[in-house]
Amino acid sequence: MAVKIVPSILSADQADLGAVVRRLLAAGLDTIHLDVMDGNFVPPITFGAKLLADLKSAAGGVYDAHLMVARPEAQLELFAEAGADWITVHQEAAPHVHRLLDRIKSLGKKAGVSINPGTPVVQLETLFDVADLFLVMTVNPGWGGQGMIESCLDKVRWLKERVETPVMVDGGVNEKTMAAVARAGVDLAVVGSALFQGNLTEVLARLRACAEATPLTADGPPA
Repeated sequence: MAVKIVPSILSADQADLGAVVRRLLAAGLDTIHLDVMDGNFVPPITFGAKLLADLKSAAGGVYDAHLMVARPEAQLELFAEAGADWITVHQEAAPHVHRLLDRIKSLGKKAGVSINPGTPVVQLETLFDVADLFLVMTVNPGWGGQGMIESCLDKVRWLKERVETPVMVDGGVNEKTMAAVARAGVDLAVVGSALFQGNLTEVLARLRACAEATPLTADGPPA
């Protein structure tokens, strides 16, 4: 199965995000990953619900709101009303994640849950029945352009042995790491800074070639 590339606009030109999104959509990248940071759960402050609403109105597309915030329960309605199609919360950010995922789904949205590199993947087991997406962070969240922690791909393999729910990775995905991402069985890969280094069409072609060059069975699941 091909890895779907999901662009993050965190590393894009922030002065011209509408044009950036239109260009990504025109290249066939139909889902936009929005890294929402509150300056608390992670140090930076990035995007809010109004930006999502404005981008959706101006450019269209499907939006994946990744809430890297300390109190995600306070943001769910705002991002749902802004037009998010997917809303992903962090396992580490709330004591009642199962309840949050149920709430997201009650708002008519797909519900995702993310874990940081230091969080054991087994903590997701109680969410198998409710999550629509599992997001494995392959860097410590907060900044774009970091190198991938490739040992985090073991978490992907663990999940793929147990669920049919889509598994996404976020962090350090580029031409050097895409083959390993594909071998792990990742369904969706968030790509940020790598997309904005050169001609978009050419970068996409190289990323897809890297993903297709190595069969998914080359690396078996962990024993």
